Amino acid sequence: MEIIAVLALAALAWLIWQLIKAKRFNHFKQYIDQELKEQVVTHVLAELEQTRSDMFPNNEHHTQATVFYWTQYKSRILHAALQQEIITEQWLKETGNFRNAQHLFYIEKHIQK
Repeated sequence: MEIIAVLALAALAWLIWQLIKAKRFNHFKQYIDQELKEQVVTHVLAELEQTRSDMFPNNEHHTQATVFYWTQYKSRILHAALQQEIITEQWLKETGNFRNAQHLFYIEKHIQK
């Protein structure tokens, strides 16, 4: 009887830990959508403005398509933020979001197929 109680408590503790991890992951996704997305769009638009030329006019349609591409998935927003050095890998590790970033890339890799 005691073994069943111990196993039940262990299972409950594991479920609570999974809930905490899920909440942290969801908070990380919200941070990407609310904070990083705006910065990535600003940087992409600035980069397109700087690289405009006669050969590559970067008209409104191209700009909209580029912004849509980089903001379509949270993993792309995160990738662009890392690429543009808005955030760094060190920041991900310091904030405890490195594993969340890996998980996000893994999940969205399989969604996009």
